[in-house]
Amino acid sequence: MRDVTQDFRDLAPERIRSVVGSLALCALGGVSIPVAANDVATRGDWELFVSPYTHHYHSSAHHEYVYALGLVRRLEKNRLAGGFAFSNSFGQPSAYLFGGQRYVGLPGCEKCYLQWTGGLLYGYVDEHKRKVPFNHNGFSPGLVLSVGHQFSRKVHGEVELIGTSALMFMLILPLPADTFR
Repeated sequence: MRDVTQDFRDLAPERIRSVVGSLALCALGGVSIPVAANDVATRGDWELFVSPYTHHYHSSAHHEYVYALGLVRRLEKNRLAGGFAFSNSFGQPSAYLFGGQRYVGLPGCEKCYLQWTGGLLYGYVDEHKRKVPFNHNGFSPGLVLSVGHQFSRKVHGEVELIGTSALMFMLILPLPADTFR
């Protein structure tokens, strides 16, 4: 089994600071966004995202287990801002910073939702740089479509369409409103 922590130690310190700093700025940026009066019940909610499994459509011996951890801030009118740190399918430390929209209450399933996010992806470098489109020095645009279900107030589930290569299954844990105050 491969030592993933060694990958992180081998990264240049400035890359690590850049990714962590970007995630922090994205998360903190949501704190100061004004909220409409009718959104008081959901404004400022934070969600912790964890991915227990990623299914590749075309499995390869080169694919590795994908670790993912994210933090999302729910904004007014079901908008989102957040970021994920993950190891990509090739074991490279990666990040995705995004904004997006959630559409809650699908016909016939009030606890279901559709969601899209778009943002900046980092992490597919060296021999894997051609695995994502428009990659420039490891940076590329990202777009993720997903469908989710709120099982309870404490647990949601989500399936994300990762381009044309995979489905990522997410476990979402809403955090208490005062978590970061």
